[in-house]
Amino acid sequence: MILAFTVLLAAVSVARGQAYIGYVYPAGGQIGTTFQVLLGGQGFEGISNIFVSGKGVTARLVEYNKRMNNQETALINEQLRELRNPPNKQPVDPKYTNLIARIEKLLRDNVETPASASIANLVIAEITIASNVPPGKREIRVGTKTTLSNPMVFMLGEFPEYAGPAVPPSRLITLGKESASLRRKVRGTNAPPVDEMMSMMMNAQGPSALPSDLDDDVVKIQLPATVNGQITSGTVDRYRFFARKGEHLVLSAQARELIPYMADAVPGWFQAVIALWDSKGNEVAYDDDFRFKPDPVVFYEVPEDGEYMFAIYDSIYRGREDFVYRVSIGEQPFITSIFPIGAPAGTTPDIAIKGINLTETHAAPPPKDAAPGVYTVSTRGKGGYFSNRAPFAFDSLPEITEEEPNNTAKKAQSVKLPVIINGRMDKPGDVDIFKFEGHAGDQVVAEVSARRLDSPLDSVVKLTDANDQCLAINDDNEDLATGLNTHHADSYMRATLPSNGTYYVHISDTEHNGGEEYAYRLRVSAPQIDFALRVVPSYMIIRSNSPANPKIYIIRKDGYTGPIKITLKDPPPGFEMPPVTMIGTQASTYVTIKANFLETTNPVPLTIIGTATNQTEKVVREAMPAEDRMQAFLWRHLVPAQELLAMVIPPPPKAEPVKPAVKPATPAPAVPPKSEPAKPVTVAPPKSAPAKPAATTAVKKSKP
Repeated sequence: MILAFTVLLAAVSVARGQAYIGYVYPAGGQIGTTFQVLLGGQGFEGISNIFVSGKGVTARLVEYNKRMNNQETALINEQLRELRNPPNKQPVDPKYTNLIARIEKLLRDNVETPASASIANLVIAEITIASNVPPGKREIRVGTKTTLSNPMVFMLGEFPEYAGPAVPPSRLITLGKESASLRRKVRGTNAPPVDEMMSMMMNAQGPSALPSDLDDDVVKIQLPATVNGQITSGTVDRYRFFARKGEHLVLSAQARELIPYMADAVPGWFQAVIALWDSKGNEVAYDDDFRFKPDPVVFYEVPEDGEYMFAIYDSIYRGREDFVYRVSIGEQPFITSIFPIGAPAGTTPDIAIKGINLTETHAAPPPKDAAPGVYTVSTRGKGGYFSNRAPFAFDSLPEITEEEPNNTAKKAQSVKLPVIINGRMDKPGDVDIFKFEGHAGDQVVAEVSARRLDSPLDSVVKLTDANDQCLAINDDNEDLATGLNTHHADSYMRATLPSNGTYYVHISDTEHNGGEEYAYRLRVSAPQIDFALRVVPSYMIIRSNSPANPKIYIIRKDGYTGPIKITLKDPPPGFEMPPVTMIGTQASTYVTIKANFLETTNPVPLTIIGTATNQTEKVVREAMPAEDRMQAFLWRHLVPAQELLAMVIPPPPKAEPVKPAVKPATPAPAVPPKSEPAKPVTVAPPKSAPAKPAATTAVKKSKP
């Protein structure tokens, strides 16, 4: 019986599919701790490994619980009855106590009709984070002997962490029986730190109840802290804490950042809301997003000592087990703006920073030898904690800084092309104007980088001649390379100059907003040789001596239509990829990657690059690994990943040829002489098939 139960838990699907992770809970942990996480998904049959990107984090598989069908639950129930009721009314064997409890939990948590079958299979893993690793974003994957999953965001934090046990899969909501799918509220238990893990997460009925009415439903925490939770349909999670007068609290949520897109949810992600109350029940702060990003951030200066409470919930009270969140709260350092937001590659720029709880006014730039691209900068603040990270761009063109006043054509700032201008909308209603000398037939590009660098500026850019005649204008321009942006607010235009003379480029905010955070980078130049590459998916399974064929997407810029050669950069021993050249306006292609050895024990990182050249210039771009994700039933996005991984597996075993069965010849009956009466003939069965004994009606009952 025990063997049958074990086989059922580890059953391998005959039609094994690709491993897929839908969520991780908790989606991170504190540096220097060991804790358990739950991964929900599908295709986990045969799972053998858990991988976390980067160094200093190890993972161990603890348990896999597959979603059971009716036949499997019936078998488990039958075996549970046998365990509970030993023969001859003997007491339950103590060695089976834990097994009985585990079976009872599996049956209690199993949902035959889950709201989302793609996240109903569960894996428990143990994560250990070393004490000397930096905080930040990692990726977690699962692997079997024949497949590797998609990556999911996994955060390394500095604050003590709180979490409750994971909720079971949500039930399918049926019309008229919506209440049956709601998560039941459990009262009277506070959530301890995540390293204890087995406490209960509290939920109340709505955000309108006052704190004094919710003592049994509020999780008490100590600041600073990071709380982890899952929002299910119609629920609100609340946390109570003590704060002192003068503290500058920052409550920063991660929800959409953890799972960027959900295919079957509108708007396509968990839209988290945070509300903050004081001890008198007054709502003192509220946020449902931070600028243009869906995840909320609340800044609050504590006016007096006392207990406060915050709540997190979905904006329209949706929920499911993959509505996972992390909220960090305390006097954590938080960068609200930097300037400039980019610089020429090969320089050491002075980056001024503004924010909350910062102890420095400048941030260290990326390494001086960093190639053109987008990097991140951060700093330390109160308590020695790291701040959030802000994007910073390196480019190869000459750069200048905007100089005020330049808000009229008469005061326009003169520039010489090509140039990148670092500026900002200093105040609401600000307009920045730049003038340059052009020639008839010249093509000019004006491109804004702001939203792509976390600036709230919603730009509009315009090109005029000396008579103030508008030659070109643009508000929004879609950039497929920014897979996480759903509002492509950065402007781009390309125009041909009609004559020799002076021309003006105007930049402003569409809603006339402004302030120190409204920074931008404005490139004014002739069209450049430039492109971006994405490789999908971010992992590949290569059978030994057989090819894998990932797809390469190319995003051409400035109308470039020249050839781009795709190659494998510094391939690890045993890997090879024939070069592929993309020509004209070709937007995608498949490449072939092979491995000439038997298998790998761990996934191997690969790097694919594209190279474009002309008579005077050579441009090399690295292909960013990505996952093709759907948002809200319709839109597709190439979501960036940190690593492109390859796993080599042995070829499938060759099937043995099936030999046809040889039927033994039946001897022909002897023909008696006509003069003698015919005798009955008995034919003996062949030796290879001995006669079976006659069936009996008595069946011996086997022991359980």
